[in-house]
Formats: sequence, C-alpha cells, structure tokens
Amino acid sequence: MDYGVVLRVLSLLLIVEAAAMTPSLGVAVYYGEGDITAWVISIAVTLLVGLIGYWQTPKDGFVRYREGFMIVGMGWVLASFFGMLPFLLCGTCGSVIDAFFEAVSGFTTTGATVLQNVEGQPHGILLWRAMTQWLGGMGILVLALAILPAVGLGTFQIFKSESPGPTPGKLVPRMGRTAQILYTIYVVLTLAQIAALTIAGMDWFDSVTHALATMGTGGFSTKNASIGAFANPAAQWVICLFMLLASINFALYFELLMGNAKSAAKDGELRLFLAIVGISILVVTVNIRGLYGSAGEALENGVFHVLSFVSSSGFVADDYQRWPELSRTIIFLLTILGACAGSTSGGIKHIRLLIVLKYLRRTLYRLIHPHAVIPLRVNRRPVSEEVVQSVLGFFVAYGLLFVLVTLILSTQGMDLLSSSSAAAAALSNVGIGFGMVAPAATYAGLTSISKLVLAGAMILGRLEIFTILVMLVPAFWEH
Repeated sequence: MDYGVVLRVLSLLLIVEAAAMTPSLGVAVYYGEGDITAWVISIAVTLLVGLIGYWQTPKDGFVRYREGFMIVGMGWVLASFFGMLPFLLCGTCGSVIDAFFEAVSGFTTTGATVLQNVEGQPHGILLWRAMTQWLGGMGILVLALAILPAVGLGTFQIFKSESPGPTPGKLVPRMGRTAQILYTIYVVLTLAQIAALTIAGMDWFDSVTHALATMGTGGFSTKNASIGAFANPAAQWVICLFMLLASINFALYFELLMGNAKSAAKDGELRLFLAIVGISILVVTVNIRGLYGSAGEALENGVFHVLSFVSSSGFVADDYQRWPELSRTIIFLLTILGACAGSTSGGIKHIRLLIVLKYLRRTLYRLIHPHAVIPLRVNRRPVSEEVVQSVLGFFVAYGLLFVLVTLILSTQGMDLLSSSSAAAAALSNVGIGFGMVAPAATYAGLTSISKLVLAGAMILGRLEIFTILVMLVPAFWEH
C-alpha cells in the first residue's frame, strides 16, 4: 500500500472541498446573516489540513487497486467529516452525530435529514446542503480528477471505485479528460435547469439549490414540505424532466455529442429503464386517480413521485403515504432498483437487473440444452463471466446488508415498516421512506446508533458496497 499517494489524493480532495464551501460564504455575506465567521473557520480548517497533507507527501506514486479502494472509501468519510463543520459551527445541528449524518446524507445524495425546520436555516447552510449533493452526484473525487488531473498515475482505479455500475469505463483514453467531459455535461445540465426553474417562476436562490439537488439526485429542498411547498406545477414538471435526465447514463450524452444517436437509443439498459418507468407511471396514475380531482392532477403526481423514487432524488410534492397499497409498493420497489449505471442515482441499477434477467433466461435454456454454449450479451457485446458473477454477488451483498440494517434498526425501537424502508432508503440513497422516516417525520427522532448505522449504509450504498467491504478483508492489508 502506497500511503503517500493515498494521503496526497485525500489532501487534494480537502482542497477541492474547501473551494466548494466558498459560494456558501459568499451567500452568507450577501444576505448578511450571522454565520460568516463559521464559514470562514470551516473553509480555513479544511483548506489548511488539505495543504499540509499535500505539502508533506511525495509527488510520485501510483494508484493501484488497493490505493484506489482506500482513497475512495476514506475520501467519502473524510469529506463528510470536514463537511459537517458548517452544520456544527453555524448551530444547525446540535451534536456531532447529527452533523455527520447530515453531511453523509448530502455527499451520498441520500437526502435524509435531521433538520426539523429547514426554512429557518441560514441561506449559506441551505446552499451547502445542495452543494454537497451536487458534488456527491457525479463524485467529489471525479471532480478532483477533472480539475486536478495530475493527481498521479493510475487514477482510473479511483474512477472505477467511485463510479456507479458494474463496468465503468473511460470515454476517452485519458482519465483526466474523461472526468472533465462528464463534469462539463453535468454543469451544462445544471445551468439549464437553473434557467428553466427561473423561467418557471422560482427565485434565483431556490432555482440554484433545487437544480443542484436535482442533478445530484439528492432531494434536499429549501422548504419543509419539499417541492409541494411551492405549489408551482411548471417548476414541478421542470424538476421531473431533469430527474429523468439525471437518471440516464451520462456516457450516452457523450454518445449523442459524438453523433451516435442511434447507438444511444438502442442501449439495452436505457430501454429497460424507460419501459419500467413508463409502466410504473401508468399503473400508479390509474391507481391513485380517485384521490385527485382530475386525471391531469393524478398524472402529475404519479410522474413526479415515480421519477423521484426511481432516480433516488427523494423530492416530495404530496403525501404519498395516503396512496393505495399497490402504488406505495411500486415506489418502494423503485427505491431499491434505482436508475441507470453511470448516472447520479442510487439503487441497484437497471443494468444489473438486465444482466440478471438475461442470466436467468440463459439458465432456463441450458436446462433444455445442457451442452449449449450461450454467451450473455448486452448491447450486442458479450458480458464476461466475471462481470456476471460480480452482479450476482452484488445482489447477495445488497440483500444481506438490507436484512442486517433492518434488524439493527428494529432493536432501536423502530417497527418493521419503518426499519425496512429506512434500510432501503439509506442503501439506495433515496432518503425518504415510510412510517417513522416519512418526509414529514425526518430522521431527527432516531437514536444515535440508528443514525450512525444509516450513515454507514448510505456510504456503502453510494460506493456500491464492495468498495467498502473489500477493505474489511484481511488480505487487503497484506503486503
């Protein structure tokens, strides 16, 4: 293990994080709120630690598999640790555990919150909550690679460990350039949503914060009642559109830019995703029609909440807990499934579901033709057995962790519905659930143990489990 290169990259991460805090300082100054000193201290401490670490480490080094896992695993914990400073120093959270939970929820784009009075928070804090989700959506380490591509050799291992999906790949040969392309697309879409929300009638601050939270599929809002507080159908439809766009593999946008529209349109995962979303919207809309005054209103709420759950955004426009059992079951399953690999969403991802469905079909065919050699293909390309085994292993790991987290939460006074939905909400990074973790309840009333367990589950879910679990294997630390 080359600890020097690990420390160097983590130090660069803190420098980037300190820079990301400066807009919140600017907003605090603009609104003349009393948290300016807290922001100056938070930025100074984060920047100082980052600079000291950077200056004290050698410039050479190579990021191999172990270093990549270590950097990403420790990086997200470290970013959350320093990211909680504003919540503590501004008085937003009354304890270290609550502040750490809020920071982890932000960076993992989960959107679970311990804040009971969101609207009473300073503007700087509201912007920082949204900023953490925007940084975490594409990946804060990917951002470090984009703006500081000379981190060291072998940075593809960092990208692989942080990116969602079973087979992340480069768009172009140079890893730094790949990161720059991804973030350029990300920034352009974010700016487009800010403009669209402003046109739809939101003020500039709400437009910025909700665009950051939407593109990061995080769901932190500036209002206690989330999107429903605005009573603005135009803005709601804009958010629907960008939740959908954020759910699609960003590599497909690159394909479109390169003129490969047909290739993008034939993507197997995208087709499966759109089919499931379309069917879910149709079933939910029909199922909830009786609760609303018109079919249009039912459609609006059905589209919004299906996209909110499948994208793991976690925005809310109405009380979905009053919906019929069928609709609530559908959105719960969408929470677990998530959207596309290579997007900013959480969950298992549709590419894994597609591979498992093809694997099951091949297994059934082999029962009829035992000696047949049947390659498993996605988008007309063969999928290696290594990837297939990795996908199956992910389903097993996700299931076991879901059960484990549910059991632990049940020992902390949570009923089965609340504990299971909280476990799914954390592992899939959607944030909202049912029962004690419904949007109106927040996570403030949970025990400290529950909050720490869920914070760990959020990180596991965002980094797709194995990035963290591999560091628990003794062989990982052997030289």
